[in-house]
Amino acid sequence: MANDQVTRRPGGDVVHPAALRPGDEVRIVAPAGPVAAEPVERGMAVLAGWGLRPRLARHALGRHGYLAGTDRQRAADLDEAFADPAVRGILCTRGGYGTQRVVDLLDLTVARRDPKVVCGYSDVTALHLALWRGARLATVHGPVVAWDDGRTPAVSAESLRAALMDPVPTVVERTADEATAPVLVPGRAAGTLLGGNLSLLASSVGTADQPDLAGAILLIEEIGEPPYRVDRLLTQLRRSGVLDGLAGVAVGQFTGCADRQGVDVAEVLGERLGDLGVPVLGGLPVGHGQSPRTVGLGVPAVLDTAAGTLTVQPAVR
Repeated sequence: MANDQVTRRPGGDVVHPAALRPGDEVRIVAPAGPVAAEPVERGMAVLAGWGLRPRLARHALGRHGYLAGTDRQRAADLDEAFADPAVRGILCTRGGYGTQRVVDLLDLTVARRDPKVVCGYSDVTALHLALWRGARLATVHGPVVAWDDGRTPAVSAESLRAALMDPVPTVVERTADEATAPVLVPGRAAGTLLGGNLSLLASSVGTADQPDLAGAILLIEEIGEPPYRVDRLLTQLRRSGVLDGLAGVAVGQFTGCADRQGVDVAEVLGERLGDLGVPVLGGLPVGHGQSPRTVGLGVPAVLDTAAGTLTVQPAVR
């Protein structure tokens, strides 16, 4: 593997794709829900502005009910992107729902043989987990190609560009304005950063992609789930044993997670995470909220509650 690097980790070697460079082709895929052309075109223009060559997969703008094409079509787009040596990055149009339906159809040996940068978040968490299990591929948790200039301003665009193209660590600072900012268990933790969307993590329980979080820092974020449902998701993870042996928890953006029951989401997170015996840092701008930052997954990270930072090593080399 001439353009990638392998690092050692218990449970398997971690494969790091090469950083994207100007002139590289990036394939735009839709593993989950359908999306309108206009925001995707805007995102492709952003990528082209960095010197990349974005190209739509065959079914990227398709629709099959609440999915962007049939399962076979969406899986074929991913397999073709992984198998094409000209493609150096695979970026997702959006989340929504449906990625879990295709991950078992993918040939993950190709992803390990010719590792590429894979980026997305939300429902794409299912793809991150599958690639970690099946290829030990370090991936990128960041904005999707269906671009929203209002939600992803220049600071977010630069964070994404750096994560895709610059092999340097990312430092994410706690933001007091985030709904999860009050969630705090003091301490410092180091470990592999894994996780993503809380609903998708809970949905992975009992599947082949259920992650082994022993010694890891868990990243969680969510959108549109009221506090009692966040409680249910965390309780499922606790009861299943998935959270046993964690090194720490990095709490990202919980956007629109409110109802009229008089309990806010920070209270729920504090209660269900506060007795795990590990450092927990809330208020990190990672997820569905305003000005999200991009981080690598499957890479070493340090959580420091005193400094209010999550420092993440690059996914790319």
